[in-house]
Amino acid sequence: MDNKLISELESLAVDLRYLILKTTHNAGVGHTGGSLSMVEILSCLYFHIMNIDPDDPAKEERDRFILSKGHTTPGYYSALARRGYFPESELKTFDQMGSRLQAHPDMNKCPGVDYSSGSLGQGLSIGIGMALGGQAAGRHFNTFVLMGDGESQEGQVWEAAMYAGAHNVKNIIAIVDYNKVQLAAKTADTLDLEPLDQKWKAFNWSVLQCDGNSMEKVLKTLLQAVDMSRKGPVVLLAHTTKGKGVSFMEDTFEWHGKAPNKEELKQALTELGCLDREEL
Repeated sequence: MDNKLISELESLAVDLRYLILKTTHNAGVGHTGGSLSMVEILSCLYFHIMNIDPDDPAKEERDRFILSKGHTTPGYYSALARRGYFPESELKTFDQMGSRLQAHPDMNKCPGVDYSSGSLGQGLSIGIGMALGGQAAGRHFNTFVLMGDGESQEGQVWEAAMYAGAHNVKNIIAIVDYNKVQLAAKTADTLDLEPLDQKWKAFNWSVLQCDGNSMEKVLKTLLQAVDMSRKGPVVLLAHTTKGKGVSFMEDTFEWHGKAPNKEELKQALTELGCLDREEL
């Protein structure tokens, strides 16, 4: 693995966490915990793996990305802004009337968004449809679907999984942000998903697992998933920590949908080593 690349992506992850915290603080709302947990995944996809072009966001041969856990837009928009789809200064308009950056992504308003998500459980079905549509049209692209673990309690997820496994749909990569914390409790205390890997295997998916907050492991495993998806559907169970990077936000449902106040922001940015930065 290229150590320079890993170092660059890790530095980028700090930038994205900074943008997430500033975005939710400025707005006074936002899903901070789940945005922080998926940073390494977004960093690898948007800045190394995916075939995308911010100057031509609708190009037919682009890779598709669906944020099925559509409430974690502070993380999504931060990645899109840093990748160049719109100015980072626009993050200050998050969740305001008339903004392109609503609490849930709107594919008709925000460049780079492939699917207007928010109703949990639907993204995998849409992603499978995109993959099948691309194959029918003779186009070659990957479709990535990032889902939550709480979301994985939705029945439609498993209907979609059954279909893709039964029909051996190719070029579809599902990623579960498996931080094990949802809206108001641990997932295990709400509706336990385990053994999650065996469930996916039972639906004829290839299953990969990794530490979802280790840049090196995420990058290596995602590249492996892309290669394996040429033969059939692949799911990556990314074992992450909710609120990753900020000690008092980690592994607690209290930061599922909470924005930091001034003092909390100061402490969080101090932990990230970003206190002196002035962007946003």
